[in-house]
Amino acid sequence: MAEPRGRVLLADPRGYCAGVDRAVVAVERALEIHGAPVYVRKQIVHNKHVVATLERRGAVFVEETEEVPEGAVVVFSAHGVSPAVKAEAQQRSLTTIDATCPLVSKVHQEAKRFAKDDFDILLIGHRGHEEVEGTSGEAPEHVQLVDGAEDVANVQVRDPEKVVWLSQTTLSVDETLATVDALKVRFPALQAPPSDDICYATQNRQQAVKQMAGECDLVLVVGSTNSSNSVRLVEVALEAGARDSHLVDFAAEIDEAWLEGVGTVGVTSGASVPEILVSEVLDWLATRGYPDVQTVKAAEERLVFALPHELKQQRTALQVVETS
Repeated sequence: MAEPRGRVLLADPRGYCAGVDRAVVAVERALEIHGAPVYVRKQIVHNKHVVATLERRGAVFVEETEEVPEGAVVVFSAHGVSPAVKAEAQQRSLTTIDATCPLVSKVHQEAKRFAKDDFDILLIGHRGHEEVEGTSGEAPEHVQLVDGAEDVANVQVRDPEKVVWLSQTTLSVDETLATVDALKVRFPALQAPPSDDICYATQNRQQAVKQMAGECDLVLVVGSTNSSNSVRLVEVALEAGARDSHLVDFAAEIDEAWLEGVGTVGVTSGASVPEILVSEVLDWLATRGYPDVQTVKAAEERLVFALPHELKQQRTALQVVETS
């Protein structure tokens, strides 16, 4: 063990949220019921380790529905899909399992409701993100993407009195509110969604980082570069006072040069990151002089989502066959 150099502040909550856990278990259960291969449209969640682990078990990840053989089983990722994607799957006679996070589905329902009432919907999110594409697809003639406060000047609406904002669920809370404030300057009658669109897990993980960042010389965020909520955690750490912050998928990606002059290291992980990857980072730090780990708790999470109804029905049928 190396000479002690400092301490680690470990964020809580971190890692898997209820929606990610549900989506990963959905693929595992689909493999149990249907056998390999089970196809998954896009990455089930944005994490390299999770995707590689499921691939070894027989999951095949594709970019588009047309890549799935006719009649095969396909799982839609936690980020959600548009009605057009569901229609294409039906045309190809695919057995579909919808692992869309229920909190994303809530935003889809909001988009449909406001479109029915003929509102212009300003969707705050990142251009090209799968969740944004799915939500936009629910009402493409009504939804307009707003990619940050700097994009507000480009917004055009039909009636300034009938405008509502919705958001991607994995954004930075502060960044989203800054965009909303800029939109309100242009559209004073702007309406808000009936409930907060940014998911509880995203907010909790950001809050935990805010609580510890001011004491940290370095914050390590475990997560993949295509994970929006993981990338946001790095930004939140720096904005909240951390001297330095980096995103890593695995402990092996940590540069020892980052530890120079560092007394306190903060560690957290995005909502799609399994705990084993965090444990490996803590082990890596312990062998380099940071064995003392203190937890910084921001919230208690007990939410659990039921599996997609397609799997519950199939699981019941399987059990009946097994016991008959």
